[in-house]
Amino acid sequence: MNLKGQLTRRRFFYASIAAVGLYTWRVEPHWLEIVHRTLPVRHLPASLVGAKLVHATDLHIGPQVADDYLTDVFQIIRNLRPELVVYTGDFISTNTELQNHAPHMMDTLPHGKLGTFGVLGNHDYGNSFREIHVGDLVAKLAENAGVRVLRNEMVNVQGLQIIGLDDLWAHLYQPGKVFPNVKPSEAAITLVHNPDAVDQPGWDNFTGWILCGHTHGGQCKAPFLPPPILPVNNRRYTRGAFDLSGNRRLYIGRGIGHILRVRFNVRPELTVFQLVQG
Repeated sequence: MNLKGQLTRRRFFYASIAAVGLYTWRVEPHWLEIVHRTLPVRHLPASLVGAKLVHATDLHIGPQVADDYLTDVFQIIRNLRPELVVYTGDFISTNTELQNHAPHMMDTLPHGKLGTFGVLGNHDYGNSFREIHVGDLVAKLAENAGVRVLRNEMVNVQGLQIIGLDDLWAHLYQPGKVFPNVKPSEAAITLVHNPDAVDQPGWDNFTGWILCGHTHGGQCKAPFLPPPILPVNNRRYTRGAFDLSGNRRLYIGRGIGHILRVRFNVRPELTVFQLVQG
């Protein structure tokens, strides 16, 4: 091959690398995918059949996630007019957002017509993931914005038990505080941030769906290969639906935001569930 041909191929190679890098940085991190799924729930009351439940996870309010992008996502949720909205943790990225940034953005969180609920994630507990006072502040901001934060608690919405478990990495995950009070004869859904929690003991009194986040779907994934980086012990927990023991099913959302602004083949996700009889 002559020198001119070699230079042409080299330019093409570097241009391709630059294009992929630009895409993973500027395009996909804010290219939201709205995923529509049915959510079969045993013993679902007739009044909730057909109701929309929007699952938003890993907002990561902070400098890496553009405010106008999150504002657009919030408006999409409002336009869907869901009966229920649930947030499964990581409202913020770092402690620095707590002063001015997080209060402003969280004050605009969208709501469900019947209720809005959430749990905290590891980033909501500060830079070390174990700063309880930071989690308390994030929970207060969410509550002031109309989100009922469930910290090993349960609420009942028209016969649907919504269980919220606190964060695993913060060492505050305590299913024993809430599952003994769950009625197996009634419909139930559990919210928890980290999917590794489903492999922990304490689920004996629960069957049904568990909604999680935390993994961001791996953020970057080459075709036909598993994502190289996942913040979980059980590396099969990437994204989407999984069958579990004990008549449980898990759904892991890919997240709306990010810590590092990079995504490849793992678009951010807003999940819209339609509740149906299981």
